Amino acid sequence: MKFNRHNMPQGAERWSGSRRREQPGSGAAPLHNRASSRRRLQGGFTLAEVLAALVFMAIVIPVAVQGLRIASRAGSVSERRAVAVRLAENKLNELIVTGQWQSAAQRGTIEEGWQSYDWRLLSESWSEDGAMRLVTVEVIVPVQGQDYEVRVSTLVDATQ
Repeated sequence: MKFNRHNMPQGAERWSGSRRREQPGSGAAPLHNRASSRRRLQGGFTLAEVLAALVFMAIVIPVAVQGLRIASRAGSVSERRAVAVRLAENKLNELIVTGQWQSAAQRGTIEEGWQSYDWRLLSESWSEDGAMRLVTVEVIVPVQGQDYEVRVSTLVDATQ
């Protein structure tokens, strides 16, 4: 015999896993109406959640922007320092090959692309050997309103 809701023994619907439906006019709202009204009530964010998210963003965004600015500055500094080291090596080699390192302190400006770099030559006796001179070219690297120094040095025999 097949059971359906008309010939099922009383209380058997409890064990079969089906739910009892409210009869019309019984005063209780159907289950599907109550569930959908609950979903409608729980659909948005509360004012406290929105304010907490805004406070969190007000703290995180400035920190992230500061981190990006520091990373950008570090990248610019390292790139310009690499250029300045190359320029200082070239200038030092030029001054040694031409013998201009022996003249009084020199200075000048090197143009590299759209950027200009100030340089100066320093020559001093080497403390380990009086016949040797320590020749240094110093290049000033401007990055975002701040100056950085790059120095390249070599020893030169002053007797030749």
